[in-house]
Amino acid sequence: MNLLFVADPIETFKTSKDSTFAMMREAARRGHRLQVCEPRDLVWVRGGRVVARRCRTIILTGREQADWFEVVATAELALADTDAVLMRKDPPFDPEFIYATHLLQQAEREGARVFNRPQALRDHPEKLAIMEFADVIAPTLVTREADAIRAFHAEHGDIILKPLDGMGGMGIFRVGADGLNLGSIIETLNQHGQATVMVQRFLPEIVDGDKRILIIGGVPVPFCLARIPQGSEIRGNLAAGGKGVARPLSERDREIAEQLGPVLSARGLLLVGLDVIGACVTEINVTSPTCFQEITDQTGFDVAACFVDALEGALMAAA
Repeated sequence: MNLLFVADPIETFKTSKDSTFAMMREAARRGHRLQVCEPRDLVWVRGGRVVARRCRTIILTGREQADWFEVVATAELALADTDAVLMRKDPPFDPEFIYATHLLQQAEREGARVFNRPQALRDHPEKLAIMEFADVIAPTLVTREADAIRAFHAEHGDIILKPLDGMGGMGIFRVGADGLNLGSIIETLNQHGQATVMVQRFLPEIVDGDKRILIIGGVPVPFCLARIPQGSEIRGNLAAGGKGVARPLSERDREIAEQLGPVLSARGLLLVGLDVIGACVTEINVTSPTCFQEITDQTGFDVAACFVDALEGALMAAA
């Protein structure tokens, strides 16, 4: 198969932990052709098709970091001429990301197969997608209004505030019962009423980890990665210094995954990453879910192979 990865610059990949690299490595092992571009390379003109203007065909060298790949060709490529397009651009979920999904959706109209589906990516912003599944989330508020946030804090006492477009734990604040600095935090996040904020009741189970549960083709991977905050941090995100510990899914983890997985898969989300603290879902990650290598390294369960199996199966089913 000819696979096109739409991603951040591959020169920035940390191959020891990057999940897109793990996908590429497994696909290459099976003999699939690897091509890469960035969202900025996508172009459409009336009378033509969506193309990647600077699409690079690469091979993997087996070496580490800077020279892990070699470019063997660079050319314009119509997305509809590939077997599959994998959208793996990291957040933020900003206007440029949304514009890229519109270009990818046009490519679908022209015959391309895109994973995850562009419309599904737009329909499931990673913070807000949880609203549909209120029975499995903690008390949550989405608002621009400072007074609503203050009332939520008065009701719940210990809260987490976060921007809707952050990633890796960026911009997350905790405010305890004393309300210390709440006003300043609200002003910082809602930009004096111009930006929408998510507020959630603090979940003390974070000490046991913010669990990343991967769902592939609607089926949960049997192990999650518990990202455990270190030192005085409240954030378990690996990007914020959290420690990743792979664990078998608990009964509650599996229950949540089996409830949400088939629903999300039916919408064209081949790969989903649920973030779960205690018994509650806090985010639904659909843009470029990670933790493949950490789970595989610690448990022996080959997440990348599971993903490529599902990708091949989806393409065969559509043939």
